[in-house]
Amino acid sequence: MPTDEPGVRVSLDIWHPDCWTLEVTEAVDAGLLGHGVHRIDGLATGRFTAYGDTTAAVDDLVAAIDASDLTESVWETGGSAAAGNDDAVPGSAARGIVVRYDLANSINGALVSRGFIPDEPVRMVGGREYWTVLVHETRRTVHDRLEEVREEMDAEIRVELITAPASGTGIFQTDDLSERQREVFDLARRRDYYTWPREVSAGELAEIAGVSRATLLEHLRKAESKLLGSE
Repeated sequence: MPTDEPGVRVSLDIWHPDCWTLEVTEAVDAGLLGHGVHRIDGLATGRFTAYGDTTAAVDDLVAAIDASDLTESVWETGGSAAAGNDDAVPGSAARGIVVRYDLANSINGALVSRGFIPDEPVRMVGGREYWTVLVHETRRTVHDRLEEVREEMDAEIRVELITAPASGTGIFQTDDLSERQREVFDLARRRDYYTWPREVSAGELAEIAGVSRATLLEHLRKAESKLLGSE
């Protein structure tokens, strides 16, 4: 790929096995913002902001992290938000923490080693991870790289949005979509299905579109696959 190509900005919805962030955020009504993971003494050491609507919810989340079989240790950094910007943290309560855990269970290396560079804090909430990354690839090679990550980590990865990195202007080309795929995809974008946090669920979209949830998700999957140039 020529070096003068700008690459793309990609928003991803990720699930992968043996992940403590997914385990604890699914169990507790609170979330995490990830600010970077480093290898220290053979373990992944990550800096996070734990956040929630109440201090009690954040306390429950930190306790769940400490109790998880998938973590080695957790300690607090002090302050309300590790990111240093309270306005960027959802909820009314937040706490900076550092967590050590098995490097093999982190998807960070699989993504970064293939050129996916986080462009903002990773959001973990409701048992899912939401990544926004910059990558110097074409739509087709983005698909290929993500397939490699899926295979390596046994991960479920959904592409939510691809934009030009500088302007944020969508670069989707919907001409190749079937009429129904375009209708469902446009509905999802209009209803802010691809924003974080989501303004509408897949079930609610399916009801609006008059189809089953499984059918709606299949239309979206095929649309996203075509937009990535994989079909």
